[in-house]
Amino acid sequence: MTPFAHKKQQLYLVLSGIFIVNALLAEIIGVKIFSLLPLMGRDDNLTAGVLIWPVVFVTTDIINEYFGKAGVLRVSYLTMALILFAFGVIYLTTKLPPAAFWLDVNKTDNLGRPFNIDFAYQSIFRQGLGIITGSIVAFAVGQVLDATIFAAIRRATGGRFVWLRATGSTLVSQLVDSFVVLYVAFYLFGNWSFDQVISVANTNYWYKFAAAILLTPVLYLAHFLIDRYLGPEETVELQEEAAENISV
Repeated sequence: MTPFAHKKQQLYLVLSGIFIVNALLAEIIGVKIFSLLPLMGRDDNLTAGVLIWPVVFVTTDIINEYFGKAGVLRVSYLTMALILFAFGVIYLTTKLPPAAFWLDVNKTDNLGRPFNIDFAYQSIFRQGLGIITGSIVAFAVGQVLDATIFAAIRRATGGRFVWLRATGSTLVSQLVDSFVVLYVAFYLFGNWSFDQVISVANTNYWYKFAAAILLTPVLYLAHFLIDRYLGPEETVELQEEAAENISV
């Protein structure tokens, strides 16, 4: 293996790891809906998972930049399979009979009120099963849209304006993702009203919109560091391959 091939392989491995970990973590913590009222004085609600989705957006765009649409879709499909595996394992753990001493030592909360920790465990993680269904659908649609739009803008601009293809692809794909995941998870499989879905989806989307803009400098910094790591000639070669959808 040549030094360049080794660097390319290592780069894809690191970017894929960042992508997978953050996507999986966002799915797991996404069962919590939090309010912005105590934090910012706004009566808006967000899913906890939305806090780290911007990392997934940025990583998606970087992978697309250097490894093309095929590189993005490969890691996206792998991520979906791993998410399904993770939630399958989590679901099985909710079926395990709880130990008596575990129930006993956790039978009250900090205020002395009766508390069933096994019921809480099941409630949290089984709620995630509805979210995982919506997330897999939304994730698949969103990633395909993101990769396709990114490639289309790249061709249209001749490889210029990194910020435009990164931001443009994210804004369109997440408009779909923000609604689909909540509609499937909390309306079809949950107990939300349609108005609640629209309200939270709207807040989630504008958060993602702001995050996409604010993280643009991070995208350029990542480009600078990766270009230095690969070398100028190797960077050009890899980006030309990406433009033709040739991947690792």
